[in-house]
Amino acid sequence: MSAFKSEFLQILSERGFIHQISDESGLDALLSKKTVTAYVGYDATAPSLHVGNLVSIMMLYWFQQTGHRPLTLMGGGTTMVGDPSGKDSSRQILTPELIEENKAGIKQVFAKLLTFGDGPKDAIMPDNAEWLLELNYVQFLREYGKHFSVNQMLARDSVKLRLEREQHLSFLEFNYMILQAYDFVELNKRYDCQLQMGGSDQWGNIVSGVDLGRRAGCGDLFALTTPLLTTSSGAKMGKTADGAVWLSDAMLSSYDYWQYWRNVEDADVARFMKLFTKLPMDEIKRYQALEGAEMNEAKKVLATEATAMIHGREAAELAAETARKTFEEGGAASTLPSIEVASSDFNDGIGVLSLLVQAGFAKSNGEARRHIKGGAVKINDVAVSDESTKVGESDLNADGVVKLSMGKKRHVLVQPT
Repeated sequence: MSAFKSEFLQILSERGFIHQISDESGLDALLSKKTVTAYVGYDATAPSLHVGNLVSIMMLYWFQQTGHRPLTLMGGGTTMVGDPSGKDSSRQILTPELIEENKAGIKQVFAKLLTFGDGPKDAIMPDNAEWLLELNYVQFLREYGKHFSVNQMLARDSVKLRLEREQHLSFLEFNYMILQAYDFVELNKRYDCQLQMGGSDQWGNIVSGVDLGRRAGCGDLFALTTPLLTTSSGAKMGKTADGAVWLSDAMLSSYDYWQYWRNVEDADVARFMKLFTKLPMDEIKRYQALEGAEMNEAKKVLATEATAMIHGREAAELAAETARKTFEEGGAASTLPSIEVASSDFNDGIGVLSLLVQAGFAKSNGEARRHIKGGAVKINDVAVSDESTKVGESDLNADGVVKLSMGKKRHVLVQPT
């Protein structure tokens, strides 16, 4: 571990955020002597960010906490192009209207961890559509195109890997690196931004911006990336069998978010506490020493602290209590996630296969059948063995709902309306 002088790099190093820095000593010196502005870019490809994005958001959080100014750059312009980094195929081209809808959802996430305003350390949320959509193509090529080497662009991983696999790379996507590099130049001119941060898959794009800035007279610019995060078993961070672990309340309930963190592997608990919570390091080291059954308590702390950051302390503690009642007391806590079923359908009896699909426990009736055959499905804690089972009024509990379970850890309440 490097002995950094700046508090920001000390925290990042101790917590495991650092993968590469373009000029380690230069950046450390800069952060030690002045308030620095840094940015991370977020393309609006979905209505919410997910846990994979949370690493960079936490870097911006610590950046602000240590006295610096974070920029959360919205990719209103670059989203129209599509970043080929880490992708085997072209991204879907989104309409301007859908991009605007996605941006509105994404912006809500940042406000949970960053303080926005007009002060010298307050976060700012620019949008690269402001400058990218106004570019004169020929003028842009004359002024900046001369600074890009096609040889170097072909050697960048985002391009090289696609070509090596003989997978299609459009000229539209090939331009993405140039536009991201130009973003850095614009942010330097507008906000004196000197540092760009992101995931390790962005290294090529980021250092292209550093290089373009140097050639365009921006002075010293810096790059910092985080490691590609995987679980101890090698799975990609933030992915489950059901898809991405979203940070938006509308796309994933606080209870399901809490459960995601509660169910991480033992070997990942301390590492994820460092990255995804604000817990002090001394406390994390105490949890790191736990083993066996005690590790379950550490997982609950991780789940509650991680959920509190995104969904609020009250929702996190409610999720923890819901889980306790559901698993330790075998009850059907009223705060479990729920789905609504029309009373008319419910009165006639609705098939368990249909309910499993509606609840998101299965993607098709065939998959639902396999879960039933495997003994994974329960209604009000009683195993279901017949795939033709119907759920109706007689199954309602005292609270007027039916508890539908898949395995030991996934539950919803079915509520007739």
